[in-house]
Amino acid sequence: MGRLAGKIAVVVGAGQTPGSTIGNGRATALRFAQEGATVLCVDRVLDSAEETVALITDKGGNASALFADVTSESDCAAITRTCVERYQRLDILHNNVGIGRGDRGVTSMTEQAWDDIFTTNVKAVMLTCKHAVPVMREQGAGVITNISSVAAVCAVGLVAYKSSKAALNAYTHALATANARYGVRANVISPGLMNTPMAIEGNVAAGRDRATVIAQRDARVPLGATMGSAWDVANAALFLASDEAGFITGINLPVDGGQSARIG
Repeated sequence: MGRLAGKIAVVVGAGQTPGSTIGNGRATALRFAQEGATVLCVDRVLDSAEETVALITDKGGNASALFADVTSESDCAAITRTCVERYQRLDILHNNVGIGRGDRGVTSMTEQAWDDIFTTNVKAVMLTCKHAVPVMREQGAGVITNISSVAAVCAVGLVAYKSSKAALNAYTHALATANARYGVRANVISPGLMNTPMAIEGNVAAGRDRATVIAQRDARVPLGATMGSAWDVANAALFLASDEAGFITGINLPVDGGQSARIG
């Protein structure tokens, strides 16, 4: 029996940016399935979500795909509705969607970039939770995990991204305190420097040498001078979603090789 046997999990952002490594969302969907969960793989790129489903089902797991743009409330409502229609319940909601596109310095930030980043990184999570929480309350149980970033507390030049992730942390804290009496847990995972397609391929597309990008990022990690992988995030998510973490809610769990521990 797996650690999530019989559980129904929604992974939002279960597809990934193309690349040679695996992304956080896909790795988490696979890890959940390996431990017995049935996974609804949600992504705005349906083909990518279906690729994740194929990876799961090819190993004997259970999963299905769903298109959703989580900046749309109707799509977020449809995520919960579809999950309940297909599987009769919703035990785990894992939000793994975030962008930093267009982020700039304080004096050059555009209103559009700020709004886009906050809409995707904060509002979208609020919307998925808004529609999932009533189902979890009715069940008397549920787990929500939101993927933030150590950028919320570390010195970075990504002004809107940093601010949005700090807001996400605060939102999740409020979510946890408001829903503890219903048996619904909510936590944050804050990845540090990870070797994932989203982290690496954007730099390469901007003309930077891949090996140099990886070496520079590795050098900034205290633990072993090596970036983490999506599996590190997936394993943390598995723990928080499992009954092993049944007395844990409202936390922010860094998965960062000690990067945030350097503060102070």
